[in-house]
Amino acid sequence: MEVGSVLHFLQNKTILIIGATGFLAKIFLEKILRVQPNVKKIYLLLRASDANSATYRLHNEIIAKDLFIVLKEKLGANFKSFISEKLTLVPGDISIEDLGLKDSILREDICNQTDVIVNLAATTNFDERYDIALGLNTFGVKHVMNFAKQCTKLKVLVHVSTAYVCGERGGLILEDPYHFGETLNGVSGLDIDAEKTIVCNKLDELKEQGATERDVKIAMKNLGITRAKVYGWPNTYVFTKAVGEMLVEKLKGNLSVVILRPTIVTSTMKEPFPGWAEGVRTIDSLAVTYGQGKLTCFLGDINGVVDVVPADMVVNAMLVAMVAHAKQPSDIIYHVGSSVRNPVTYLNLQDFGLKYFTAKPWIRKDGTPVKVGRVTVLTSMDSFQRYMFIRYLLPLKGLELANAALCQYFRGTYLELHRKIQVVMRMVELYRPYMFFKGLFDDMNTEKLRMAAKQSGTETDLFYFDTKDINWDDYFMKTHIPGIVKYIFK
Repeated sequence: MEVGSVLHFLQNKTILIIGATGFLAKIFLEKILRVQPNVKKIYLLLRASDANSATYRLHNEIIAKDLFIVLKEKLGANFKSFISEKLTLVPGDISIEDLGLKDSILREDICNQTDVIVNLAATTNFDERYDIALGLNTFGVKHVMNFAKQCTKLKVLVHVSTAYVCGERGGLILEDPYHFGETLNGVSGLDIDAEKTIVCNKLDELKEQGATERDVKIAMKNLGITRAKVYGWPNTYVFTKAVGEMLVEKLKGNLSVVILRPTIVTSTMKEPFPGWAEGVRTIDSLAVTYGQGKLTCFLGDINGVVDVVPADMVVNAMLVAMVAHAKQPSDIIYHVGSSVRNPVTYLNLQDFGLKYFTAKPWIRKDGTPVKVGRVTVLTSMDSFQRYMFIRYLLPLKGLELANAALCQYFRGTYLELHRKIQVVMRMVELYRPYMFFKGLFDDMNTEKLRMAAKQSGTETDLFYFDTKDINWDDYFMKTHIPGIVKYIFK
């Protein structure tokens, strides 16, 4: 496998980024603009009804972010003109055929000029409405693949998925493709058109019943989880992403396509600066609630490996893979993670959190510091249910009896506690597969890519993605946790 210079490849190229307001997409965009200002053009496909809406999203959801500070400092007064010259906004919607492009001239320009397509569009909510997840993560991929075939100069398409399309499988998880109709539990009959029909029928049924928007949302969320579990996936997100991968394999034809499967993506390690984060992700929410003194117990295998990878490493892997497979049709999948090369455990995370928030305690609104300590570890669902029964369900039953005796005097308190318990139980059900996850993600293909890059003149100091080089203690204590805390207080 020949890789060569990434900077040389990017020079004078035209790239279409789909899902441009996403976390990884912004880092990908910033990296290219910063390291290769001679890129010809970058089309940004944004979910927007028109050019004005797209412009608003560009300035508020992309350019305004701290992420672009280094580039702004580098370019100074030329920043605005540089952005105007290099970026072309594309209002669209990948859940619609032809990516929802209304401007036929712009559409023709994209088809005639694009060298690289990078698809980062997705909804990542575990329990997203099924109609939305199916539209973006599954049919969106179909529409992207069909559009890519119309791009006459296209050299490579990079599709970003997730390592967790594996579901709840344990052991060593290989970088293998999913073939159309394949399911995790062997149940046959998986068909995207049939799934779309199920969604449409359910929406029609709800409309006939006069369901409220809230009822429709709940019904669509529940439908997604139900359909995912029919075929062996634990939630709507990973199910629709897995079927999206199947469509890439089925529809690619002679296209050169790369599928990247990152694990849990965390804040930047080095570039454009350490600790840039956006949003509070799964493990981040654990850190934040722990620092605030609100995390009283941990449910899961405390010695289990949690596969995390800094966002800038994922972006670098995308860029190197893109160059390696340009004009070289292949059937390649890359896991980008750390569980095999440099594993970190939930126990490690707990230690990092304890050390960090002991040294730099969270300050309450009244100015007093939060004192943290070790949390109760619940190692099974049975122990969790016992914990919930003693701590919450018994008091709830007491309130119910008090309400009956005192003319519903505590009704408000009862309803609020009941609601909180329901939320906790749903979140536990959603995240349970990952708190007890036993899989390790093989990255043999990714290691071969790293080796090829080293041997063929790739700028590996600039496009680093070897997770073996990470000192986790240093990263979490000095970069990631401070970055998350800074994001919360912005």
